[in-house]
Amino acid sequence: MKQPRPHSTTRGFSRAATLMQKRIRGATETRGFAQSRVLTHWAEIVGEAIAKIAHPVDVGYARGGMGATLTVLTSGAQAPMLEMQKEQIRAKVNACYGYNAIARIRITQTAATGFAEGQMAFDHGAATPRGPKPEAQSAAQDLAAPVKNDSLRAALAALGANVISKRPSDS
Repeated sequence: MKQPRPHSTTRGFSRAATLMQKRIRGATETRGFAQSRVLTHWAEIVGEAIAKIAHPVDVGYARGGMGATLTVLTSGAQAPMLEMQKEQIRAKVNACYGYNAIARIRITQTAATGFAEGQMAFDHGAATPRGPKPEAQSAAQDLAAPVKNDSLRAALAALGANVISKRPSDS
């Protein structure tokens, strides 16, 4: 006699998290992250301010296996600030692990973009607007107004605005 099939509410579908869990764990363990939570919840663990300037890259274990080293990636300008906060970061990451897993933190510096794996980018706030000041642009447009050719007038106005904005003020 055949056993009746158990009734399933998923109708043959599986959750995406269940399907990806094995692959994510394999990828994070090759980097030394026994818990992928350090990667996925980095901002919650160390705080938004540190998460904006630094990202975890690797966890390396010594030969004796006593305490791991967490490698953190940051831009060169932020490294001194991060260096002063290493102990607080270590304490927060160890609180995530639940035991004293990380013994040391090593800071690696790189440019804000250009890390080998997918152009690591850091958020550094709003960029300051570049280009000539509005008053320089209006003065340059007034100077270029007599020129009849539209493209030449626009080019001269742009050049004039750059020259006027670079000139030291006479005040």
